[in-house]
Amino acid sequence: MKKTSTYRVSTYKICIVAFAICINLVGGQIALFLKLPIYLDSIGTVFIASTLGPIYGMLPNVISGLFMGMTVDVYSLYYAPVGIILGLVTGLVYQKYKPKKWWIFVAALVITLPSTIVSSCITAFLFGGITSSGSTVLVQLLTKTPMGMVGACFVVQFFTDYIDRVICLFVVSALTKALPRNMMERL
Repeated sequence: MKKTSTYRVSTYKICIVAFAICINLVGGQIALFLKLPIYLDSIGTVFIASTLGPIYGMLPNVISGLFMGMTVDVYSLYYAPVGIILGLVTGLVYQKYKPKKWWIFVAALVITLPSTIVSSCITAFLFGGITSSGSTVLVQLLTKTPMGMVGACFVVQFFTDYIDRVICLFVVSALTKALPRNMMERL
C-alpha cells in the first residue's frame, strides 16, 4: 500500500516540481550570466529526486532544459538526456543511502559519473567542445593536448559536474533541514 502512494500524482507534488523547475532556471541563468565553469541548473532536480524519488527526479531538469533551450540558451535543449540520467541516479542513490556529511562527496561521485559520460559525448560530438558554459575555455585549451576532444570534454565535464553536484547536494541538504517537518512528511 505504501509503495503505490509514493508514485501517486498530487497537486502538492506538482507544485513542488514546478518550484524545482524555477530553482533550476534561476540557477542556470546565474551560471550563464556570470560565465561560471559550473552549471547550477540542477539544484531543483537533486531536491526532487532526493525527496520524491527517481521518477519525479527526471522531470525538473528536462522541463527547465526544454524551457531554457527554447528561450535563452539553445544548448540546454540538447542536454535533456543528462537531466534524465541525473534525476534517475540521484533518486536511486537517495532511496538507498540518504547521504549525509562527508558521504555527500561519495554520493556526488556516484551521481556525476553516468551523467558526465553522456554530457561529455554531447559536448564533444554535437558541439565540438564549444557551449555556452564558462568551461568551454578549458575544453579548448585541453583539446590541444594528446587527450583530444573527447578526453578534454570528459575531464572538464567531470570536474565541473562533480563540483556542481557537491554544491547541489549541500544546498539540498541545507534546504531539507530548513523545511518544516510537516512539509517533509507530505513529500
